[in-house]
Amino acid sequence: MHLVLPIESTIRRTTRPLQSAWLFVVLAAAYIIGFAFFARAQSFLTPSDAYITCTSVYWESNNGCGLDGQDCGPFSDSSFDFRCPAQCTTVVLENPRTVGDEQVEFVPLIVGGGDVNRTYRGDTFICAAALQAGLISDNRGGCASLSLIGNFTNFLPLSAHGLTSIGFPTVFPLSWQFNDHTSLTSCADNRDAALAMNILVTFILFVVLRPKAIVIFWCLVCIGFWHVTLFSQPQSNPPPLDVAFGTFLPVLFISYAFWRLGFRFTLPAFEKLPLESAIWYLATFWAGVLTNITTDKIPIDTLTSSSLQKQQGAIAALVIIVIIVAAIVINQVRIMRKTGWLPYYLGWYIIGALVAVVLACLPGLVFRLHHYIISIALMPGTGFSTRPSAVYQGFLLGMFLNGAAAFGLDSILQTPAELVQDAPLGTTLPTFLTNSSNYNASIPFENQTIFWEALPAGWDGFSLLVDDVERYVGTALNFSLAAFNESLPHFFRLALTSSGDTGDFTMPATLFPNGTWIDPASGSST
Repeated sequence: MHLVLPIESTIRRTTRPLQSAWLFVVLAAAYIIGFAFFARAQSFLTPSDAYITCTSVYWESNNGCGLDGQDCGPFSDSSFDFRCPAQCTTVVLENPRTVGDEQVEFVPLIVGGGDVNRTYRGDTFICAAALQAGLISDNRGGCASLSLIGNFTNFLPLSAHGLTSIGFPTVFPLSWQFNDHTSLTSCADNRDAALAMNILVTFILFVVLRPKAIVIFWCLVCIGFWHVTLFSQPQSNPPPLDVAFGTFLPVLFISYAFWRLGFRFTLPAFEKLPLESAIWYLATFWAGVLTNITTDKIPIDTLTSSSLQKQQGAIAALVIIVIIVAAIVINQVRIMRKTGWLPYYLGWYIIGALVAVVLACLPGLVFRLHHYIISIALMPGTGFSTRPSAVYQGFLLGMFLNGAAAFGLDSILQTPAELVQDAPLGTTLPTFLTNSSNYNASIPFENQTIFWEALPAGWDGFSLLVDDVERYVGTALNFSLAAFNESLPHFFRLALTSSGDTGDFTMPATLFPNGTWIDPASGSST
């Protein structure tokens, strides 16, 4: 004997009195008002100048602070109350960062913090250090305060609250320590509460209120876009509403194309299956909206050859993704063939592929598939009344909204410079003439001078970093060490300059207090 529970029919019968257009309008208005107040509490009660990002620092990398760091002053006698967003542990260095003679990558940059006063070097990610110090929460962010203390020597490493910093054994001109109190209030990041509320609202929309399919679709578009914009992945803090509204209008036009090409053939087919449609659509929709979380562990930053080669596991991850997508495409092709639409879709996708090939061959530009573009490309192939199509549509819509709201509608073509970020440029590297075989430790330290080779063609000067601070800019082929402390180790990196632009820096050469000179490794550093 089998017991069958008519869940779907029971839900439809029970909720039929709630399917009033006026009730929907009233509840929609109440939701918009409540969401606005929630967003205000999230981002607009803290002074805007107190917000910092997960990568905010006082000291820029390499020579970003200028000669002797003069562009990053003051170095001391200044305090700052700040607010950090949530989830800063996931914001890491995508390219190796050189600290002394160490390379740091794929972790938040934290230098120091291990002494009794918790002193950090100026280029430390402030929010990551606040997490390590236990002053804020990774789930809800928070507020704290710091004071600049200027010169500090021997930054000690620290492991605490799941984060590990590195040490730096010599002097640095800018450092800071956390204060005991902050004057800021309303510091909690409420993105998790907003997510729970919006998931519940969309579930009620599918299962209880059950308006027409096109109304459900536009509700998903609006809720998903503004959730990303105001809570899960704002472009900055507080969220720039002018930028968001500038993106929202084209998002609506593209979403209408999604409805015409896909959703209008699939979503209405689940009209009598409210619970099932909620499961198929909402699980994948919210996974797509939260792409920054659901795909965080996938070691792929951008779909460029240089990005894939530098990150461990990226090629394997890409292969797995390609296999999964291929399986999905094959199944959708099977459905297209059975319905007789295969020649139509095949023709349009071939045309699209040819256009992409032409764009990819344009000189001086890089063809880049942003994830919102992937959604646009794949959505037309989901316009069928099947459960897999519902699953794909939910995820693709969410992923499109995430990309558009969090990053804007970036071009499919970008220049190589736009993709470099802080990675090496691939420029010519200068060469130190001073090396481990000719450094004479018997000469007094104050009389020591290091040398490098003459300028190659096309360059007009040098930039020398000593202990990660730019200490010389010019055309000379040597540098005196008389101003430095002989009892400390020192690290030297050299780059070529041209018309004020700096090329790649060498890897660090190291000079220890005992007179041992360690030659730089091959390659460039950042």
